[in-house]
Amino acid sequence: MTAQTARFWNKKAQGYAAKPLSDVQSYEEMLTEIGRHLSASDNVLEIGCGTGSTAVRMAEQVASWTASDISSEMIRIAKGKSAPDNTEFVVADADSSFEKAPFDVVCAFHILHLVPDTEQTLKSLFNQLKPGGLFISKTVCPGDMGIMPRLVLPAMTLFRLAPPNVHLLQRASLTQMVKRAGFEIIEQKTFGGHTAAPFIVARRPA
Repeated sequence: MTAQTARFWNKKAQGYAAKPLSDVQSYEEMLTEIGRHLSASDNVLEIGCGTGSTAVRMAEQVASWTASDISSEMIRIAKGKSAPDNTEFVVADADSSFEKAPFDVVCAFHILHLVPDTEQTLKSLFNQLKPGGLFISKTVCPGDMGIMPRLVLPAMTLFRLAPPNVHLLQRASLTQMVKRAGFEIIEQKTFGGHTAAPFIVARRPA
């Protein structure tokens, strides 16, 4: 399944990189909120970084930013961008063990509904953090978008129009998964009208 997912995103990478943001204001609000939780001494891990746009914007605020993605083509595009010198782009799946662990902050943006096992990934990320470290995420929750995702996703996946692992997460179930992984949730919010894409900041207990 990992190889299948990588192939899907490798094929989508060029189009993904060329596609403009659908809601620039919400994205900028998210970046501002992320920045509030970062410090200059932080070593940060980001999983599912795509073509690296968030890493490029945020890395200058921290000591180091390791940005990973399962797609080698996404990482190739990311490496072509003008990123701060403290940024490292690596090909890795969401459950990988990283050399720089444990991190002060782990970020997961628009990825937890796409991994093979969301609960397992959350537990893996918990283990990548230092005690007292922060987990910052924004997650699409298709299960909160009405009946349409349940009707169309199976067909889209069959015809390879959607990635292999799309979970019909709901905000309530996601919150419980984060807690079961061992995190303490310290903030939840949404940006713009995207009520089905909660932004969650959680802490690994010290």
